[in-house]
Amino acid sequence: MPIDEILFNAEEHMEKAIEHLRHELRGFRTGRASTSLVEFIKVDYYGAPTDLRSLASLTTPDATSILIKPFDPASLKDIIKGIETANLGINPINDGKQIRLVLPPLSGERRQQLLGKVKEAAEHARISMRNVRRDANKHIDQDEKESGIPEDQAKQAKEDIQELLKKFEAKVDELVQAKHKEITEV
Repeated sequence: MPIDEILFNAEEHMEKAIEHLRHELRGFRTGRASTSLVEFIKVDYYGAPTDLRSLASLTTPDATSILIKPFDPASLKDIIKGIETANLGINPINDGKQIRLVLPPLSGERRQQLLGKVKEAAEHARISMRNVRRDANKHIDQDEKESGIPEDQAKQAKEDIQELLKKFEAKVDELVQAKHKEITEV
């Protein structure tokens, strides 16, 4: 495999790790209501796990609540069960036609728990990117032995991969800082 292709694949996989982290961070609750908190909750809809956003319209009528209006009124109980299974720490309020989720203000203890989860998600992203670096370095070593690419070219490629890793770890740090600020904001 050519070195350019190895570098491209490594960058692509690191970008996917960043996107996954962004997706994870969207699900962490801050002081404001956001539909991203519930849109990916899986609901058992006629035996198939389905995202909540596919089954209902999601809105935030005010800063502390989320309103869920099912497209199919028969799915109301399944949606409530899915929300309870997701273990968000929020009790759904059912009025027969729609579901309201009222978000209580975050306590200091809950904010600390969320910050811990944010750091954990960031560490998973970093580990994933380090694994990509390891695999790319293995490919370079393998190519050096098989194809006979020069040693200095292989060394330069490994340095490029390390620089790529540093760049993406900086992006992880930026995302974590932004989410940290969002969670600690009262």
